Amino acid sequence: MVKNADPFPSRLTHAKKPFLRCDPVVHSRNQHRWEGPLDEVSLSRYERDGYLWFEGFFNQERMMPFFDELKEMANDKKLKKSDQVIHDPNTDDIRSVFAMHELSDHFSRLTRDPRILGMVRQLLGSEVYIHQSRINDKFGFEGSGFDWHSDFETWHAEDGMPRMRAVSASLMLTDNNEFNGPLMLVPGSHHYFVPCVGETPDLNWKDSLKSQRLGTPDRDSLAWLAERGGIEAPKGPAGSLLLFECNTLHASNKNMSPWPRSNLFFVYNSVENTLGEPYAAKQQRPEFLAARKNCAPLSMHDDFPELAQQGVPPLAGRRNAR
Repeated sequence: MVKNADPFPSRLTHAKKPFLRCDPVVHSRNQHRWEGPLDEVSLSRYERDGYLWFEGFFNQERMMPFFDELKEMANDKKLKKSDQVIHDPNTDDIRSVFAMHELSDHFSRLTRDPRILGMVRQLLGSEVYIHQSRINDKFGFEGSGFDWHSDFETWHAEDGMPRMRAVSASLMLTDNNEFNGPLMLVPGSHHYFVPCVGETPDLNWKDSLKSQRLGTPDRDSLAWLAERGGIEAPKGPAGSLLLFECNTLHASNKNMSPWPRSNLFFVYNSVENTLGEPYAAKQQRPEFLAARKNCAPLSMHDDFPELAQQGVPPLAGRRNAR
C-alpha cells in the first residue's frame, strides 16, 4: 500500500518556501448544527487574522482561585520533579506546567465554560477535546521568551495531528502589558504553512519546551509574512481571553518588567482530527503534551452563576483587536 503524501512536510533537509494551506479556517461554514455565539463579523475577522481577542472576558476576581492552586503546585515537590513541569533554562523557576486540566478541578471546569466551548465548537465545526493544556509563567525581570513558531507545525511533525483543525484559548491570569512579554502574533500568517529545516532528534521535547530551536520559521519567511500582516500584541487586564488558530505564527519576548506574566492555555482539537503517528519524529511525545487516550468530547459545564452577575455583554459587542 502506498502511503499518502504528507500535506504539510516539515523538518526538511533543505529550505522550502511557505505555501497556502489546504484546510478551511472556520470549519462550521454551511453547517447549521454548529451555529454558535460568534457573529459573522467575528468569524470573518478570525478567518482573516487567525485570532480573536476579548478584553475582560472574565472579571479579575474570577482569576484569584487559580493562584491558590498554583501556589500549592509550586510547593508540591513531587510535581516539580515530574516531566510535565518545565523549568526556565536561565533561572530554574517554573516556566510551564502541562496537563493543567488534569491537575486542577478549577481549570478543568474552565475548559468547559459554555461561552468558550461554544465558540470553539463553532470555529472547528465539531465536538472537541483537550489536546494539551498548560500554564506559562514569566517572573518579573527573569521570564524567558518563546521564539516564533506555529503550534501546528510541532503538533503535526511530532504528534501526528493530521489537519489544521485546532484552536488555542489563552486566558490571562495576570495583566498582559507591553513590558512583561505579551504574546505577539502575525495576523494572516495562518493562511500559509512554513516548512522548517532540521531533523527531529529523539526526545526533542525535553529541550524544545525550554528553548525551541527546531520548528521555527526561517527569517526570510517570517519577514515576508510580517510585511504582509504586521505584528500584533493583544494586551489587557487579567481575565482577558485570546483565541488563536493552530497555524498562526506567534512568539513572546523576555519579561523585562518587575511584573509577572502568567497565561493559561487550553488547546482544543476536533474529535475528527485525533492524532496518528508523528509525521517527522521517531517517537510519540508524552500524553501530557499530546492527548491520545482521553479524546472524549467535552460537555459544557453550566456551573458559572457568577457570569450572570458580571453583566457580561454579548460576544459580538466585545472589544476585538484589529
